[in-house]
Amino acid sequence: MKRRLSVSLSVVVALISSAYADDDTMPFPLTPPAIDAASWVLMDATTGQILTAGNPDERRNPASLTKLMTGYVVDRAIDQKRITRDDVVTVGKDAWAAGNPEFKGSSLMFLKPNEKVSVRDLSRGVIIDSGNDACVALADYVAGSQANFVTLMNQYVSKLGLANTHFETVHGLDAPGQFSTARDLAKLSRAIIAGEPDFYQMYSEKSLTWNGITQQNRNGLLWDKTLHVDGLKTGHTASAGFNIIASSVEGQHRLIAVIMGGKSSKGREEQARKLLTWGQNTFDTVQLFHAGKKIGDEQVWYGNPHQVAVGTQQNYYLSVPRSEVKDVKATYVIDRPLLEAPLKANEPIGTIKVLDKGKTLATYPLVTLNAVNQGGIVTRIEDYLKLKL
Repeated sequence: MKRRLSVSLSVVVALISSAYADDDTMPFPLTPPAIDAASWVLMDATTGQILTAGNPDERRNPASLTKLMTGYVVDRAIDQKRITRDDVVTVGKDAWAAGNPEFKGSSLMFLKPNEKVSVRDLSRGVIIDSGNDACVALADYVAGSQANFVTLMNQYVSKLGLANTHFETVHGLDAPGQFSTARDLAKLSRAIIAGEPDFYQMYSEKSLTWNGITQQNRNGLLWDKTLHVDGLKTGHTASAGFNIIASSVEGQHRLIAVIMGGKSSKGREEQARKLLTWGQNTFDTVQLFHAGKKIGDEQVWYGNPHQVAVGTQQNYYLSVPRSEVKDVKATYVIDRPLLEAPLKANEPIGTIKVLDKGKTLATYPLVTLNAVNQGGIVTRIEDYLKLKL
């Protein structure tokens, strides 16, 4: 059984982008900007689609982009009510820069031993100052030690499906066996953005003053008024090169750009700016189906009533090139010879197919939107006779 869907072409076309979400192969003749970096990704934050990429799965040193996972673990501990943002942390000697040669010349919040600092302010020190000392203080408080905290970090690596990421430190200073990729870091950034809004707001703060020292956020794109960037993080070591993850939002359209192995501090910003500008000018994020909204009616035999509304059980959003709306059609296919009562609400009964010139581009489950009870004896007899005749 096939039914043509009565949805506008501009909405239906949004389905097609799921066809390239997994393999990064765009089905449209689009020309992304040339990017001067070792690897990069541009992701639609709402859908998780990769809009363009270069060497997205190349394992590289994440440097201070590691701190994104540090912040994510802290945020999860707050969500789980193991700690609160207002908890006061006593800074240990292992978080004191002067007592730790590995911190020499690195980014710091400039904490002092036995100083009392809230979880909120330490988190700001991690995000704004990229403070390695703040990372250690939080790790000790949340997990009892840096080693235990790194274990938590890698547990979340697994939960988030980051296939090419492993952490060895809480701060991102060079360590053997520590690596990530542009694709994985885009996924992590997407999870951070989807977390607590007041936590993500810290990524947009431009400066922090602590112990009389004022430091500027190293993400220079926060000052670019044309892009509406509100996060996330930069990183740099000699082996990593210059890394940046920037997220921009225009209305409901949010993009995440990841640059790894850039040539300079300004250079990484320029490459991220090119990706974000191209993405915002080329794509829109479209909601094509609304959870529980009817897209058709189907006959039900032996039921009361004799019809059932069909649609999708969840919202579907997809990123689509603004220029691509022609030649795309949608049908749904019922996978049963007849729909017979009783039917449950949200019962899968078929598939929505999106086609371009006869080629299937994407599929989604079709479900019933309401329950249909079995009709009375008279109704069942009448329907039986109709089918036989």
